[in-house]
Amino acid sequence: MESSLGISKEVIELVDKCERDCLEEFRKIDDDCSYNSLKVLNSFHKNQVVEGHFNATTGYGYNDVGRDVIEDIFKDILESEDALVRSQFISGSHALTVCLFALLRPGDLLLSISGKPYDTLDEVIGIKENKSSLKSFGIFYDQIDLVDDDFDYNKIEKYLKDNKVRVVEIQRSKGYSTRKSLSLEKLEKVIKIIKNIDSDVIIMVDNCYCEMVGRYEPTHVGADVIVGSLIKNLGGGIAPNGAYIAGRRDLIELCAERLTLPGEGREVGPSLGINKQILQGVFMAPSVVASALKTAVLTSRVMEELGYDVEPKYNEKRADIVQNIIFHDPDKLIEFTRGIQQASPVDSNAIVEAWDMPGYDDKVIMASGSFTQGSSIELSCDGPIREPYIAYMQGSLTYPYGKIGLMKAICNLLEMRR
Repeated sequence: MESSLGISKEVIELVDKCERDCLEEFRKIDDDCSYNSLKVLNSFHKNQVVEGHFNATTGYGYNDVGRDVIEDIFKDILESEDALVRSQFISGSHALTVCLFALLRPGDLLLSISGKPYDTLDEVIGIKENKSSLKSFGIFYDQIDLVDDDFDYNKIEKYLKDNKVRVVEIQRSKGYSTRKSLSLEKLEKVIKIIKNIDSDVIIMVDNCYCEMVGRYEPTHVGADVIVGSLIKNLGGGIAPNGAYIAGRRDLIELCAERLTLPGEGREVGPSLGINKQILQGVFMAPSVVASALKTAVLTSRVMEELGYDVEPKYNEKRADIVQNIIFHDPDKLIEFTRGIQQASPVDSNAIVEAWDMPGYDDKVIMASGSFTQGSSIELSCDGPIREPYIAYMQGSLTYPYGKIGLMKAICNLLEMRR
């Protein structure tokens, strides 16, 4: 390792020591991986996946049986009435946008109860002015911030009694914020409160980074619709693009007609040969998510041992695959991120720099030497260049590759001290 990647014996010994501290957490992750693997395999058998489902359709994509089977499998895995799984979704943010425009009408009120959503939705909602935003169509927006990393239950209850809300939006993962990600237990509690006040409110959950982290998804505890990306957890590092929307059948139909066109909806949309990759990806997803979680757990333990603030701690229950490392120093954030890039399989020779990434107000530095551009289930690390200078590390197709990436990043930090 010293000769090929410049990883010192000191770092190897440190990581090996911390790895032993993580064994009990690894065992829990393996248990959940076994559970989710059985769930996926059962659905493949139930839906009788055959080689013919790998075939491609072109043009309009009528009668794409492989596409239909994929959506039935996602419906099973996500415990939902229906699912829309398409390569025509460019990203998770695009799927969220389609969902919001499908469910809301002029005069409706959208309420976020997890604070401001991810930066890429600012112009979608109209927080930042855009002539194509929900706001430009006469759709109103309000938000209730979290309190001590939990929902402000009293304020939510009062708001819903005083206002007619059409859609409640919840973002489980932290995004580029300093808060904790939201557990399924907290979601279950707030969903019960909302439904007791107004059973007609649509509860939409941004589930990106969270799938298969545990054994259940937000639909299990009453969410009406959930959204996620296929270049994150459920794509298993194999799906080259796409996203899903899953939930109530009537809501999925609305989303399908917004993605394509009214009157045709889910009946169109050619797979163009992607079916096999999506099926392989979701088949591999339990073990890939487990590898990402183990990498996150080890990272948390090692960086804490080195004196850095981390969130979550290595032995805390997790809601997503994201690991925060708080550097309080832009140079350390940059150097750590560069170490992840240098240990990547693709573009390892690139020296990453902070840049004005579309959709973000601050410069962002990102290491993503991945087979799929922007993939977050492959080992990556990114963060905005703003206080308190947090690295958001996630993914790893296998645990050994994640461990190597971590060691290289640590070496970069230690070199700064010398």
